Amino acid sequence: MGYIQFDKSQLINLNYSLEREKLRTNRAGSYISSTIINCNTRSYHGLLVVPQPLIDDNNHVLLSNLDETLIANDYEFHLSSRIYKGGIIEPKGHKYLLDYDMDTNPKLVYQLGNIKLDKEMIFAHKEDRVFIKYTLRECQNKVKLIIRPFLAFRSVHSLSKANTYVNTQFRAAKNGVSWQMYQGYSRVYMQFSKQVEYVHVPDWYYNLEYVREKERGYDYLEDLYVPGFFEVELQPGASLVISAGLEEKSPAGFQRQFEAEVKKRITRNNFEHCLQNAAEEFFVHTKKTTEIIAGFPWFGRWGRDTFVSLPGLALTRGDKKVFHEVVKTMLMELKNGLFPNLGHGKHASYNSADTSLWFFWALHQYKLITGSSDKLWELYEKSIKNILNHYKKGTDHQIKMHENGLVWTGEPGIPVTWMDAVVNGKPVTPRTGFAVEINALWYDAILFSLELAQEAGDSAFVKSWSKYPEKIKKSFLDTFWDKSKGYLADYTTYETKDFNIRPNMVIASGLPYSPLTNEMKRSILEIAKKELLTPRGLRSLSPRSVEYKGKCIGNQIQRDLAYHQGTAWPWLLGFFADGWLNLYREDGKEFISDIYHEFEKAMKEGGVGTINEIYDGDPPSEARGAISQAWSVAELLRINHLLKKKY
Repeated sequence: MGYIQFDKSQLINLNYSLEREKLRTNRAGSYISSTIINCNTRSYHGLLVVPQPLIDDNNHVLLSNLDETLIANDYEFHLSSRIYKGGIIEPKGHKYLLDYDMDTNPKLVYQLGNIKLDKEMIFAHKEDRVFIKYTLRECQNKVKLIIRPFLAFRSVHSLSKANTYVNTQFRAAKNGVSWQMYQGYSRVYMQFSKQVEYVHVPDWYYNLEYVREKERGYDYLEDLYVPGFFEVELQPGASLVISAGLEEKSPAGFQRQFEAEVKKRITRNNFEHCLQNAAEEFFVHTKKTTEIIAGFPWFGRWGRDTFVSLPGLALTRGDKKVFHEVVKTMLMELKNGLFPNLGHGKHASYNSADTSLWFFWALHQYKLITGSSDKLWELYEKSIKNILNHYKKGTDHQIKMHENGLVWTGEPGIPVTWMDAVVNGKPVTPRTGFAVEINALWYDAILFSLELAQEAGDSAFVKSWSKYPEKIKKSFLDTFWDKSKGYLADYTTYETKDFNIRPNMVIASGLPYSPLTNEMKRSILEIAKKELLTPRGLRSLSPRSVEYKGKCIGNQIQRDLAYHQGTAWPWLLGFFADGWLNLYREDGKEFISDIYHEFEKAMKEGGVGTINEIYDGDPPSEARGAISQAWSVAELLRINHLLKKKY
């Protein structure tokens, strides 16, 4: 039995199976995703989802799904499942499912009377191509398999509608055909490992319903184009491999390439291996750049998420090379001391006050995890000085060090911390002023820079910046700490202090260089343990607050109002673990280990085999948001690394 496996009772229960989603990516930002029974419930689901640079910067669903019919002894078995308007399930192929296993690649087993059919899928590692393999495992006679491709050719953020301007032509290919629904799109080649008959009968299937989009308040009905169908015979014990890709390929190698792709994967036979597999899926490599996708299926590259994720995704797996490649890519767009938080080039948004400070944290983690500075100063001296000087003198969005040594961030109406949700033009959590995690990161950044400069013998830098840490430390404690409350203000201005209990103070307690005493850290962590800790992360706000929202559900506005007002975030656990283990050392490992291993249950929830972006703050902490999030996976990997350390 595999590590991640679902049985028939779970698969045929749609309330269960439609809540569990799978994801596979290549290393160019493309992916396949659906529910575990291959019934699409989101606009983001698809069998071949790839970037289309001639159209825009988004991923596009080219091949949405396959409709499969198996004919044996003149009886038709419809294997697929789709949801139509009104929640109607047709066909109901899930009723034939016997087993689902995903140790290396997802495999569904169908039981059709005395027939057993395996269906496996894998995404090619270095190309935009998905392989689907069918094996007739148990059967007395040959059967016929009919495959109908459902094409979309649209952005993941929109839906396809029936129209008269679709290109209904096709081109023959070796053991298959290709289509290009609209000009500017890549052609999709569908080919078979054996000779197949293609019948071209263009048609539209109307009003497919995506229940997750309906729940989220978005357009949820789609029309999909079916250009025709393929017929192929399967002999007992034989396998058939289908390739769907952007280029024609020799079918003779499909079986071999499928097996080769499987061998490249880390077997998902335990929790850690699942996290390692998930980590690899976030990296996108081109000839000149290496980036991290913040989350699948709808995030692109985010600067903040990149630097928070990088140590866990790369260094805990021993990949120093990719660490530097990602940093080098990000530095190409450093501007006025700021990294873009979202987008690229002329579309980049430099609206984050903390992304540049997370850059320092990532470098600091490099030294802590690898045990070496590895010429970090030599590599990044120019960028380090650039950022520090811009923060000291002032840069965009009123980001500037004030006379007290603390960094003021933001301006009215523009959120620049990670709590950046906006509803009707107004920030949900306006934190303009001195934000606690920003200034804790600022303190750590300066001290670590001084550490690197001293190692490198840069006496001028040391002389210039060594006067600031003590000043910042005193101002930090005077500004944020409240002895009677026993915790830190979340943010302050010169007139007010916000003492809502949020996890940002936990970041301050977990940094390598922290301005806090051990007693302060202990008090903060105990309060966080009592009011913020859940089995799936730290709540973004204490339930005792009148603004607390324990479920992140509903339409866009309702979700944005809950996003940072009680929703639990897995990535914050990394800083809780840092603080706890630095305080209690070996004696604290059992508690952190329990937190880490509690997440093992999440391997069969939400995004199967990975970690979701967010979870409800209220029990039972249901999975929400993106089904696989980089910093969620990264910080669990880093916690596992911390647990292996000797304190």
